[in-house]
Amino acid sequence: MRLVRRLIALLVVLAGPAFVAPAFAQASRLDDILARGILRVGTTGDYRPFTALDKASGAYSGFDIDLAQSLGAALGVKVEFVPTSWPSLAKDFESGAFDIAMGGVSVTLDRAKKGFFSAPYMREGKTPIARCAEKDKYQTLAQIDRPGVKVIANPGGTNERFDRANLHAAQIIVYPDNLTIFDRVASGDADLMITDASETRFQQKLHANALCAIHPDTPFDFAEKAYWMPRDAALKAFVDQWLHLSMENGAFAAVYSKWFE
Repeated sequence: MRLVRRLIALLVVLAGPAFVAPAFAQASRLDDILARGILRVGTTGDYRPFTALDKASGAYSGFDIDLAQSLGAALGVKVEFVPTSWPSLAKDFESGAFDIAMGGVSVTLDRAKKGFFSAPYMREGKTPIARCAEKDKYQTLAQIDRPGVKVIANPGGTNERFDRANLHAAQIIVYPDNLTIFDRVASGDADLMITDASETRFQQKLHANALCAIHPDTPFDFAEKAYWMPRDAALKAFVDQWLHLSMENGAFAAVYSKWFE
């Protein structure tokens, strides 16, 4: 009996740290954001309609900019937009320059190796956009991947990656300004661009009767857009719950209608 009591006492002593440990658990990124009172959102500012920077005023606008403000309000903190670019996005992410990346970020396995994605909020894929008079010439990758065809792409993102993986005969033109890149197609400096279907629909509206989105409902591949954040379970859980509630209560639909319809 005495031996049993000693064993029980020993187990209590050994188990003690397990019960105390949660009190000393490392603070989460979510806790840091709440304590700081600021949500730092990394965004490129060059991908309409998701994110666009007005260089004159320094103000950002777009679909994901509105949703970033909604997320900040849900957290009860201010939103600070941190400039990044597609070529430097991963490096800035790994350096901790921001708490979450928002602005038409596509889900990729390379990015998933570095952090968590929220639940996806959009499903689409890559599709062409060209001058309306020539849209029938670029329906398939085989039609596009021919000598003499000039395909323009912004550097460092999934558009350039898609082009280099699928086009071998066509000329790929890398153009650094994603805010004016579609003007190069409209002016004839390039024949087409292959980008996300959502962007082709938006640019078709901006360049009415000049540029046409080509089969945006049946893109060449499958992709999803989501919000990219460090490996922090508490932050991901909050972002997913906020996104879920926004989709259920109509807030997400209202922002979507503003930018895409």
